[in-house]
Amino acid sequence: MTFPPSTKMQNVPTSGPGTVLFVVFILGGVAAAAVVRNPIPAFAGALLGFYCLFSVKVVNQWEKVAVLRFGKFRHLQGPGIFWLIPVVDTLSAYVDQRIRVTNVSAESTLTRDTVPVNVDAIVFWMVWNAEKSIFEVSSYVDAITLSAQTALRESIGRHNLAQMLSERETLGKELQRILDAKTNPWGITVQSVEIRDVQIPQALQDAMSREAQADRERHARIILGEAETQISANFAKAAEVYRDNPVALHLRAMNMLYEAIKEKGAMVIVPSSAVDTMGLGGMLATTSLAKNQ
Repeated sequence: MTFPPSTKMQNVPTSGPGTVLFVVFILGGVAAAAVVRNPIPAFAGALLGFYCLFSVKVVNQWEKVAVLRFGKFRHLQGPGIFWLIPVVDTLSAYVDQRIRVTNVSAESTLTRDTVPVNVDAIVFWMVWNAEKSIFEVSSYVDAITLSAQTALRESIGRHNLAQMLSERETLGKELQRILDAKTNPWGITVQSVEIRDVQIPQALQDAMSREAQADRERHARIILGEAETQISANFAKAAEVYRDNPVALHLRAMNMLYEAIKEKGAMVIVPSSAVDTMGLGGMLATTSLAKNQ
């Protein structure tokens, strides 16, 4: 039979002051019996040793334990050393009042948009009232674990997959409120719940990856189209300027020709009609003369 970390078996003698006193009284009785050559001191020492073995108990700094006399609650005990009457007094399970961590998981749970997910969460909780945790619930550790699993599944069913992935902190706070309201009557408070991991099927991951890639490509095409629109609008404005000012058009043409032939070894073929129309003959002759000089 297994016990949670905070639970000790009742009425089982362990190493501690009771064991030390047991050994002291036994040895003292044996020594006294050897001196006076009478078995009565040894017998008395054995009785006192057994009494101390079962009556002296120690509670750690972070623990509490309930003392029951004839099955009725008497008081909480701890921390430190205390005495009880064997057979008459019994002890409950020891209650650990430190902050504790419980791992919970929900496997193959459907979200609101019917997507199967596996969710892992961590619950931070502590016992603030040891008396309630002992008498209000049989096993508060199991109760916390099962309640957290149930609340996690219910919360998953109320949220979409996108919310599960992007709003983990909100989901954790919602679970903390639900669990704290349920466990407060047991003397337990849930301090926080953290969503550690949200896993989805591999096929769905691939589909979501392709969808994200297609969405990025769509945005890229939209941006490219907007850039083309802006460029064409600027060209239209430039055409209006050149239409009303032929000299500016000739200067632009000569500048483009100069940029093309200024590199060594560059050769540009220009139709004769363009030379006549734009008056480029003089420009070509001037450029050739400059190169020869």
